[in-house]
Amino acid sequence: MRDIRALLRHYGLEPRRELGQHFLVDVRALARIVAAAELTAEDAVLEIGAGVGNLTRLLAEKAGRVVAVEIDRRFLPVLEAELADCPNVRLVVGDILALDLSELMGEGPYKVVANLPYAITSAVLRHLLEARVPPWRMVVTVQREVAERMVARTGRMSLLAVSVQLYGRPQLLFRLRPGAFHPPPEVDSAVVRIDRHPHPPVEVMDVDRFFQVVRAGFSQPRKQLSNSLASGLGISSDEAADALRRAGIDPRTRAERLSLEDWARLASGLTCHKS
Repeated sequence: MRDIRALLRHYGLEPRRELGQHFLVDVRALARIVAAAELTAEDAVLEIGAGVGNLTRLLAEKAGRVVAVEIDRRFLPVLEAELADCPNVRLVVGDILALDLSELMGEGPYKVVANLPYAITSAVLRHLLEARVPPWRMVVTVQREVAERMVARTGRMSLLAVSVQLYGRPQLLFRLRPGAFHPPPEVDSAVVRIDRHPHPPVEVMDVDRFFQVVRAGFSQPRKQLSNSLASGLGISSDEAADALRRAGIDPRTRAERLSLEDWARLASGLTCHKS
C-alpha cells in the first residue's frame, strides 16, 4: 500500500479540514474494516470519501463492484492513477447527499464501507438508511462519541440512536486513536457496523410522523417529555401529557428513557389524536 503522506506530497495536495479530510493510514485498521464488511465477489460496495484510494483498493480486491464517491475534485487524478489497474472500480465526483443511491448502485443489494466526514455523519446516515434502495450492511468510521450514541440502549437513547436503530442493528467494533489518521483529528474515532433489520423491529405506520414526534421529544432533552412534546409539536402540555399516558409513558420522564416501542406507540397515538 502506498504511503499516503508521500502520495499527497507527490501530487502537491493538502487535506482540507473543512471537508473532514482525515485519511486513515493505519494498515491494520483498514484491514479490519474490510474484514468486518465480509465482502465476496458477488458484492457491490459504495465507498463515501475515497480520498487517495487506499481503502478503495482493498475493497476492489474483495468485492465484485466498487462505486467510490469523492466530493473533492482535486483527488480525481490521484484516484485515476492509483486505481488504474482496478477495472471493477467506478469513480464518481460529487456530494453523496445530492446523489440518488439507486442511480449509483442500481436496484440490487449493496454494502457501504466508508470513513465518513464527521461534520455530516448524521446527515449521511439518514440519507443511506432512508433511501428507497438502502444498503443492507454499513461499516463506517465515525467520531467515537457518535458511535457510542448510535449503539446506546434504552435509558441513554438519543435522536441518532432512534434513527439508526429503527432501520438496523448497530455494533461498535473497535476504537481508533487520532494517530491512526493523517492529519490526526482532535477526537477519537470508532468503527461501527450497521446490519439492516430483515423485518422492522416496531410497526411504524407513518415514518414522517414518527420522526416528527421523536425530534420534538429530543428538542429539549433535559426537560420532562410532556413539555418537550408540547413545544416541539405546538400542542398544550395537557394534550402531550394525555398522549403520553395513553401510550403507557410517564409524562415526567425524559426522551432518553423511551424505547423504540414507546416512540412507536406514542407517535401512533398522537397521529390518531391529531386527526
